[in-house]
Amino acid sequence: MRIDILTLFPEMFENVLGHSILKIAREKGLVQYNLFNIREYAENRRCVDDRPYGGGPGMVMKPEPIFNTIEAIEQQTGVCSKRILLTPQGHPFSQSVARELAKESYLMLICGHYEGFDERVRIGLDVTELSIGDYVLSGGEIPAMVVIDTVVRLIPGVLGDLDSTTNESFTEVSLEYPQYTRPAEYRGMKVPDVLMSGNHQKIKEWQRDHALKRTMERRPDLLSKI
Repeated sequence: MRIDILTLFPEMFENVLGHSILKIAREKGLVQYNLFNIREYAENRRCVDDRPYGGGPGMVMKPEPIFNTIEAIEQQTGVCSKRILLTPQGHPFSQSVARELAKESYLMLICGHYEGFDERVRIGLDVTELSIGDYVLSGGEIPAMVVIDTVVRLIPGVLGDLDSTTNESFTEVSLEYPQYTRPAEYRGMKVPDVLMSGNHQKIKEWQRDHALKRTMERRPDLLSKI
């Protein structure tokens, strides 16, 4: 997968992309990250924002630098990407959306900043708008990191264990069941006997029941989807 990131602050991504699973995925040759500074494609002395027509607080990102950046990249690659616009107004990002994006070969993440995008970015570009939650951040960089981390780990071959992504929270709508490891007892807290019984059927039943119990306690809104 090729992932292009369009941002005003490319330096924010360097540490995130250079560690842990995202680094491993790149070293395996399963993903390629490309950072593009939108300022470099602005025609007017790197000016990327301006005051909104009609008044209002803050500054709005101009359409011209974003159009220029995308057109320059896709002219060079000769391929049209799956364009993702990170915005609080977007469709809620979820595990199911991440699974669909993981099937793509070329993603382009467009990070806004300030008071958001000129509306002509939405009108004039074929984009999928995504939001990581009902709150507002300073820019789209952190949401882009969330999307990248969630999607990349779903690419076949990135994680060593094929089952790693199949038993997680939200994969089957419910939250994940409680997990334990050694030691079997710590400060008076014991691992449930069934998990050390070796009875695989009983273990699966315990995991299913406790996944549903935890979902009911913490996210009952998810149960309607099961």
